[in-house]
Amino acid sequence: MMKRDACLKSLSRHVTDDDIVLPVYSTAFDWLDIRPSPLNYTAHGAMGLASSHGLGLALGRPDKRVIVLDGDGSLLMNIGTLVTTAALAPKNFFHFVSENGTYEANGGHPTPGRGVVSFAGMARSAGYRNVYEFSDLKIFEQQVGAILAEEGPVFVALKVEPTGPQKRDYERIHGPGVRQAFKDALKAG
Repeated sequence: MMKRDACLKSLSRHVTDDDIVLPVYSTAFDWLDIRPSPLNYTAHGAMGLASSHGLGLALGRPDKRVIVLDGDGSLLMNIGTLVTTAALAPKNFFHFVSENGTYEANGGHPTPGRGVVSFAGMARSAGYRNVYEFSDLKIFEQQVGAILAEEGPVFVALKVEPTGPQKRDYERIHGPGVRQAFKDALKAG
């Protein structure tokens, strides 16, 4: 098992200023500390829809790499998105799922199928072009750069430990200035 923030730090070294990143829930708070950017699109409050939002952005902006930082609990709320994404096959779409077996943002309750469900297996069956699963940080660090250079859609399951309580500043995620900065950055690029 890995620590989510360590995975995100490793990933952040390969994210460019032109990439659109959609971090959700607990991951969003970690990501915003690790790599602030006006092109971070926080889909907080729409549990399960980050991958759908990311798909729309990937289709609408094929000139930008779109990286979704999802959670297993969130993905379970919209599992059909895997089939839709695979069918539309955007080459610029990268879907990372932090798999910790909990609805972490809602009190750490266990997800259905915890320890049994294979999210990588579901993505593979849905038809994602490239699918990966990591539980070893060193191996992830060695491969993440090459993975982000592949043609999408790409799915990456990250086996991570639950992180526990976090300080959650929702104004920082949802403030009107954040939304305006995203719109301005998207128009500029």
